[in-house]
Amino acid sequence: MQKYWSLDDAGSQMGRVAVVTGANTGLGYETALALAGKGARVILACRNPERAQAARERIAASVPGAQAEVRLLDTGSLTSVRNFAEDFARDYGKLDLLINNAGIMITPHFVTEDGIEGQLGVNHLGHFLLTGLLLPALLRTPGSRVVSLYSVAASWDGIQFDDLQFERGYDARKSYAQSKLACLMFGLELNRRLQAAGQGTISLAAHPGYSKSELSRHLPAPLRLMLSVFGGLIMQSTADGALPTLYAALGEDLHGGEAIGPSGRNETRGPPVVVTPNDNARDDDQRARLWAMSEELCDFRYPL
Repeated sequence: MQKYWSLDDAGSQMGRVAVVTGANTGLGYETALALAGKGARVILACRNPERAQAARERIAASVPGAQAEVRLLDTGSLTSVRNFAEDFARDYGKLDLLINNAGIMITPHFVTEDGIEGQLGVNHLGHFLLTGLLLPALLRTPGSRVVSLYSVAASWDGIQFDDLQFERGYDARKSYAQSKLACLMFGLELNRRLQAAGQGTISLAAHPGYSKSELSRHLPAPLRLMLSVFGGLIMQSTADGALPTLYAALGEDLHGGEAIGPSGRNETRGPPVVVTPNDNARDDDQRARLWAMSEELCDFRYPL
């Protein structure tokens, strides 16, 4: 019988520093809780300070002696990302784990304060810039990792390179799928570039399959009702949905460049395993093109 990775397989994380974006709820909260339970110092990087503080208090109640702190971060604001990175660099000389988790799903159309289409900005570009700004701390830290969260939606559509921000007609579903494919492509391309530069930091991507979260709040009402009634038949718990992220962050048998997802039912649920990314994500030219466009939109060049 195949033995799957579980949190019990992870060693102590005492002395390690982890940043988890969107850690106040859902998958991010479960990831932060698990890392704190293993002894890591966890920074809850969140947009809403009140909800983040409530999450920190829940972690403290569940994990006696937990090292968890709240820092303001809105991945939909490039200024907020830069401010977070500047404050982090001032207070910390190392970073062991960066979990790019924060996200939104199938939202009505909006643009960020930087004029970027919302789902692309929040899900991908904010994390693209954040990772680049925190890269010096990651590179100074032996055994450091970056984990980028994607979704089964990454296989729905490709990257709309000729209209990346849906200026010729917004489609919420396609925009979400594109943003999560971008997260997957970024995770893989970052690892390729780190290896090419001879760096020890590794990058992986992970997705939770079908798991319970607050992201469904923008789905049509009939679909939300159906999920509330039958969701237990097709969706796994939020804690189980966080296991692919935790495996990517802590699995000692991983070497970088892997994608992690659930093992069963077309990667919708089950214990975490290494999965095969879709063709778009494995295309070197597409990843390089997206990287160049992301650098331009963020007005940032990676120090690799």
